Amino acid sequence: MIVLRTALAGGLLAALTTVLVCTVRQDGYYADPGGLSWWYAASWALFAAAVLALRKVPPRHAVVLVLAGSALVAATGLVAQARTSTDAYRYAWDGRVQAAGISPYDHAPADRALAPLRDDWLFPTGAACRGPARAPVPAPPAATRPDRETAPGTLHCTRLNRPTVHTIYPPVAEVYFLGVHVLSPDGTRLKPLQIGGALVSVAITGALLLILRRRGDPRNAAYWAWCPAVPIEAVNNAHVDVLGVLFAVLGLGLVARRRVAGGALIGAAIAVKLMPAIVLPGALSGVRRVRDAAAILVPAAAVTVLAYVPYILLSDGSVFGYLGGYVEEEGYDDADAGNRYALLRLVLPPSWALPALVAAMLVVCAYVVRRGDPERPWSGALLVTGTAFLLLTPGYSWYALLLIALVALDGRWEWLLVAVAGAAKYVSSKAFSDSYAVGTTVYAVAGAAVLIGALVRHRSRRSGAGGGGGESGRDYIQASGPGSPPSAPTASRST
Repeated sequence: MIVLRTALAGGLLAALTTVLVCTVRQDGYYADPGGLSWWYAASWALFAAAVLALRKVPPRHAVVLVLAGSALVAATGLVAQARTSTDAYRYAWDGRVQAAGISPYDHAPADRALAPLRDDWLFPTGAACRGPARAPVPAPPAATRPDRETAPGTLHCTRLNRPTVHTIYPPVAEVYFLGVHVLSPDGTRLKPLQIGGALVSVAITGALLLILRRRGDPRNAAYWAWCPAVPIEAVNNAHVDVLGVLFAVLGLGLVARRRVAGGALIGAAIAVKLMPAIVLPGALSGVRRVRDAAAILVPAAAVTVLAYVPYILLSDGSVFGYLGGYVEEEGYDDADAGNRYALLRLVLPPSWALPALVAAMLVVCAYVVRRGDPERPWSGALLVTGTAFLLLTPGYSWYALLLIALVALDGRWEWLLVAVAGAAKYVSSKAFSDSYAVGTTVYAVAGAAVLIGALVRHRSRRSGAGGGGGESGRDYIQASGPGSPPSAPTASRST
């Protein structure tokens, strides 16, 4: 029976990898987003079936299958060039600039000072300059515009997004870009970054298995290892977010017993992409004494700040680059100007959305710190991160990589539907005339699924307790621990 169950899970995993290869080979993000969405849906459906079948495999046998499957699934992202994002081209450029001894924070790619570093791959000309991933460069501000359109070094076309602004990426990410560039043979283009993403994603699977073998169900690691978003976003699109996820997972795994080391790793995660700072309330779960909180927060802050120091010393300009402009561009500071806060805007005036978000997040963070389980800090981190996603309704699907890893640690699979919503908003909404309505709908469905999941787990625990008493906040945060195995999920401009 064990052999048959293992074979079934393995067969579904093989089907998943086959469909993922076909999905990654599809070049439909611009030309046929509707068709690409069906491939996404097929991948998520097979993922759900494979994870469900894995629940029937004994944990000891499942570990090997999860790890081997992680390598196979990650490898599917290597079969084509980046399909749905151009961020990795900026990574390659930042690595090249640093290798030339120039701070990546000092010049925008369109600056003529960097013209000697340009080549026909990142800066194509002629017929090669046609296509959505090779857009003409917008005119720079009047103060920096060359006197003549044909001035030496003038940039006309590039594969990089936002070529007229300075880089936004934090220092640990920049070190990673430099390291990949130095280790890459000439002419390999994006493939080294994709391989790096694959290696890091498999390393995350290994870290999850180590943590879950001690404090959870190792089969839950498949929620990360086999998730379709991993090969698409971490490998094919090579998003550096995956490196931050690795540090965050390691930090949360250590913080309960080694606060300083755990805090330092979370600081490294923040210095990759800033967003992993959202796991800090989870890391503080159950902390009562100020010195215990400081043992986590001080190392996290110190590592983040110290990572910036070398670049501050080497740079003439601000090391925060285009961060402020990005926040404004994406509408995070003005609900009327962007498509953020979609669910909040269903019930509140747009001008109330940001204050409501801040208030809600403060309540959730306080709840997690006060009632969270210090032995399972990832449970509180999942609640905070997932809530932030539902309130912010981001349109970039790779942001969910952190959420997926937290689901793997905690087991509350319904939160994966938030990742599905992000992918639907980023890809599927392009096939509709009203993309905002599509994005709002998919996030509303995901939010409803999370609420239903919480209710079902609450009732299940009350029934298991003989119907006596309610569920404490800490019980809810632990609700998906080893004693409550989860089932499988159901499917449904970048930075």
